[in-house]
Amino acid sequence: MATQDGSADVIMESDTRPTDDEPLEGESENTSKTDLTNATTQDCSISNGDEADEQQEMVDLKIIWNKNKYDLKIGIDSTGAKLKEKIHSLTGLPPSMQKVMYKGLLPEDKTLREIKVTNGAKIMVVGSTMNDVLAVNTPKEVVQQEVKAEENKKEPLCRQKQHRKVLDKGKPEDIMPAVKGTKERLPTVPLSGMFNKSGGKVRLTFKLEQDQLWIGTKERTEKVPMGSIKNVLSEPIEGHEDYHMMAFQLGPTEASQYWVYWVPVQFVDAIKDTVLGKWQYF
Repeated sequence: MATQDGSADVIMESDTRPTDDEPLEGESENTSKTDLTNATTQDCSISNGDEADEQQEMVDLKIIWNKNKYDLKIGIDSTGAKLKEKIHSLTGLPPSMQKVMYKGLLPEDKTLREIKVTNGAKIMVVGSTMNDVLAVNTPKEVVQQEVKAEENKKEPLCRQKQHRKVLDKGKPEDIMPAVKGTKERLPTVPLSGMFNKSGGKVRLTFKLEQDQLWIGTKERTEKVPMGSIKNVLSEPIEGHEDYHMMAFQLGPTEASQYWVYWVPVQFVDAIKDTVLGKWQYF
């Protein structure tokens, strides 16, 4: 276009192209959608590992160990072994060092539903650190080896004179019934009707919450810490194999053995597990 003086009027065109920092038309919306999709995908892929527990029925338990109380929520179909793992995470006590008790020693292979654990139940845990257990167990293992060696040299216990004078009295009339070929957990009531070495009546009460064995007679009740019992020895009574004679070794020698006669066979393993702890058999 020419001006009045004939000079050319130069028209400058502004560069309207977007800079590198500005999105192209239509790109902003698409980019936002893509970012939102990616963020959603990332969120969905994050897992806290609790989905399996949240999908099953849960129970709230009160774990009691070493005078401390812990709250624990766990699936009702979890096994005793799984419960021990949870207790380990709460207390730092390794599963192999735990004695977990709910109406007796809690079995590792059964679920909490199978052993009828209820919501709000109190679970007692007994156990010590590895260093403490090693310090206590070393002499126990030595004692057990010595006892087994002596057993191999001797005649059956039930034939020895000191035991025959008790066994010859016959089976007590009020003894608890025996069930041969089965293994049961400790009953919720004391084991009663048995004889001690003097031929007097004796009952055994397992105070799991105190980790004590109460040995009761007509005259007195002796409260024995389970950790102080060095060994538990048992042997079937000849002619009455559904009952055992059992000794609790309360000191370092055989002279400290406390003998109990006519123990129903179905409770023998449960008594040993409860008093000595399962780690004694590893």
